[in-house]
Amino acid sequence: MNIPIPSILEIGEGVICRIDELMKTYRFSKAVILFDDFTYQTYEKEMKRAISSAAVHTVCLPPQLDIVDIMKKAFELPHCDVMMAMGGGAVIDCGKYMAFLRQVPFLSIPTSASNDGFASTNCSLLVNGKKTTVPAKVPFGILADLRIVQQAPDRFILAGVGDLMSNITALYDWEFEQNHGVSRVNAFAAMISKKAVNSFIRTPMQNIKHPIFLKELISSLTMGGISTVISGNSAPISGSEHLISHALDQISESPHMHGIQVGIATYIMAHVQQHRAERITKVFTRTGFFDYVKTLRLNKKEYREAINIAPTIKPNRYTYIHDEQYRKRAIQLLDEDPILQEIFV
Repeated sequence: MNIPIPSILEIGEGVICRIDELMKTYRFSKAVILFDDFTYQTYEKEMKRAISSAAVHTVCLPPQLDIVDIMKKAFELPHCDVMMAMGGGAVIDCGKYMAFLRQVPFLSIPTSASNDGFASTNCSLLVNGKKTTVPAKVPFGILADLRIVQQAPDRFILAGVGDLMSNITALYDWEFEQNHGVSRVNAFAAMISKKAVNSFIRTPMQNIKHPIFLKELISSLTMGGISTVISGNSAPISGSEHLISHALDQISESPHMHGIQVGIATYIMAHVQQHRAERITKVFTRTGFFDYVKTLRLNKKEYREAINIAPTIKPNRYTYIHDEQYRKRAIQLLDEDPILQEIFV
């Protein structure tokens, strides 16, 4: 069994300065770099200066591109032997999919740690106006410059914390599926996903902008992404909590960041599963995740509806949320849990 993993993994302060050296090492001579509007304005000139050994074509992608637009754009780009995307989850997902279509190596350059998409095989793209998971390939390389990631607003880092902590509930869902004969747990993928979150939990959490905290968060999110390559599906890092978030994306008047929604759903499902809820509560308290989500004035009615429709998102799976008794318990928690009372209106 051949498991593709990134050939390049650079996580540290100032790693962007090494990009030209990497271009030479891997003999890339023609590069396309994709940006969103913010990263184009902020980093486009710096990236061009950093790469002297290759011809560089830069593109600022418009927001909210549909999959049809992405496919069209992919084949309008000039010939290249490497494609990069620098920015948040949306532009990285677009770049990953374009590189997959063009069959060229992809370098993922995240500017925030808001989810594990920068390291995974899947892309979250707009298909007929709805966010849909689309398969691609694992990035050839990941370059996470902590100097850049530190500048992201706190909410992006907290979203990454929410997304990473969901490994706990997702793994418990996967075991639940295996116990009901629906799925088979890949022990190695499960081990990597578990090690990723357990390593992060031991990190000092007084300052979420501290390089040690950010390096641990990004490393752990990367390990989670790689666990999905090993398993061949998203089960090691995505369970009932992700189904609730995907349902919210469909019904909410104004959906919040993926990792924020997933984090809240993780807290709910950990209590439903009666598994490591105390640990998740501690992490969300210490990092300021709860303090932040309390400012959002989230709609309880939407979460109730999302819990009810979550099983329809992936009817072929059988997580705790697919079982009616656990669904009822999740809805009950919305009205009974003291922390959720402060989060919802």
